[in-house]
Amino acid sequence: MQLIDYRHLTPFQRSQLIDIEVHLDQIRFSGDIANALYILISTKGDDRRGIALVHQGVPRGFMLLERGPFLPFWAQADAAALCALQIDRNMQGQGLGRFCMTALPDLVRTLWPEVRLLQLSVDPENQAALALYHATGWRESGTGCRARQGYELQLSLML
Repeated sequence: MQLIDYRHLTPFQRSQLIDIEVHLDQIRFSGDIANALYILISTKGDDRRGIALVHQGVPRGFMLLERGPFLPFWAQADAAALCALQIDRNMQGQGLGRFCMTALPDLVRTLWPEVRLLQLSVDPENQAALALYHATGWRESGTGCRARQGYELQLSLML
């Protein structure tokens, strides 16, 4: 398994991204791959990156990383924000999400050496995501976006 910047995927791997499907009940938390790709492709510059989780040559997960002008209002200026983490529903429960979270800090250090912190916002009802984040060292650090009820939890991971 490896995390690969969208820019370094082969054209065929890029075409395979659209096959990533999350469970219907997870779309409300992470969106779907079509939306994530639209956001990525409509962006110019280096401050938003699409990262694919490639397993046996095939993209099985995807996330957006954002910094600078794309940071959400709740993020710190020296942070990168993790958004729209999606693991294909047929591959969930096989350690892919854990791999993403453990490999992500090194990738961010390589992409953006000046970033000192990773942050994300997660709905408190998204128990699977919270368990993953807590198990991989993320800590609650405040409130994030508005949730359906109240606010999402902001989590941070020092680099």
